[in-house]
Amino acid sequence: MTDTYAPPPADADAQAAAAQPAIRILAQYVRDLSFENPRAPESLRGGANSPQIDLAVELNASGREGGVFEVELKLTAAARRDGEAVFQLELVYAGLFQIVGVDPEDLEQVLMIECPRYLFPFARRLIADLSAEGGFPPLMLEPMDFAAIYLARKAQAEAAQAGNA
Repeated sequence: MTDTYAPPPADADAQAAAAQPAIRILAQYVRDLSFENPRAPESLRGGANSPQIDLAVELNASGREGGVFEVELKLTAAARRDGEAVFQLELVYAGLFQIVGVDPEDLEQVLMIECPRYLFPFARRLIADLSAEGGFPPLMLEPMDFAAIYLARKAQAEAAQAGNA
């Protein structure tokens, strides 16, 4: 005796796939990139103190036609030594995402947490390469907790609203 398998109807597959949340990356790109090395070549001499590096992160998302969203990850790194600028780096790395099967109340979290997680490794590599090409050791950013960043920014916004009320 042989067992036979009959696949479910094609429309059942389509319904099951539509119910599953999915993120599809349509494109990734550099929107803006800037590297300034104002004190070169003096800033490149060895033996100097290590610079203090301040890092800032911004996240933005906007809807496009056809259920597509653009998410921007803006990373700014400013290196200073003895109160003087060593280098300034700014990168806006963006992606176009198609998001399906996500409840509208969960969409903001997907855009501000999950999408930046996809973008970050590529932005990190660009920053490391750019700082190295500027004559400095590669600036290797630590992995970021985008959920914590999202929750902190949301708490700030709610506190500001409460303060204005």
